Amino acid sequence: MTPRRPGGYAADLAFVHDAGFQDFVERAGAWLLPRLRVPPGGLVVDLGCGSGRFARRLLDAGHSVVGVDQSPALLALARRRAPEAEFRRASFLDFEFPPCHAVTALGEVLNYRFDRRNALPALRALFRRARAALRPGGIFAFDLAGPGTAPSGAPSRGWRAGDGWAVLFEKEEDPAGRCLTRRITTFRRVGGAYRRSEEVHDLRLYPRAEVLYALAAAGFAVRALPGYGALRLPPGLTAYLARR
Repeated sequence: MTPRRPGGYAADLAFVHDAGFQDFVERAGAWLLPRLRVPPGGLVVDLGCGSGRFARRLLDAGHSVVGVDQSPALLALARRRAPEAEFRRASFLDFEFPPCHAVTALGEVLNYRFDRRNALPALRALFRRARAALRPGGIFAFDLAGPGTAPSGAPSRGWRAGDGWAVLFEKEEDPAGRCLTRRITTFRRVGGAYRRSEEVHDLRLYPRAEVLYALAAAGFAVRALPGYGALRLPPGLTAYLARR
């Protein structure tokens, strides 16, 4: 079976991601929500919205939501979970921001190279477009992986399993190329058997100083954080709260 590259989060991995990997978004979102300071009914743009977990939380808090993702499978889950929100299939590099009160991108969203144009110039342009769309005082909140996300040397491996699914993953960092490759094999129970699928995800790694400089150049006042409150990010990752 040929791994999916550069696309990602087809039906089986989307199911597994929603079933077993949403603790991060739930905990990060709970801490972040009051700090966005969005007025009642205010619009939040959620980049890389995934299966709509954070969109659901935003809606329950009385906000409007536009969710953006490139995976049709994840968007289908999001529309079922948060039907009141608007969801669009798009690359964050092309998305035309509506005027909004906050922009979020939780879970290394801006590192992914499903859109192969993702590199520092494109990220700088994204920052400028997000700032232009934000109301005065609006927040752009996101986290990014940087160098040191994976141990040096041999690839690191792990696995996780739940009711009717299992996933094996391997990650390997290329320090010279400043990129991370994840190889993911999923097993999902379908009827009386398990279906196997594979994906390969490439991520561009951004050093913290580079991101801070780009945000400041776009006109943001920014704080770099080790995590979202009590939820600390793994080594190599940084959370950013950028205010217009």
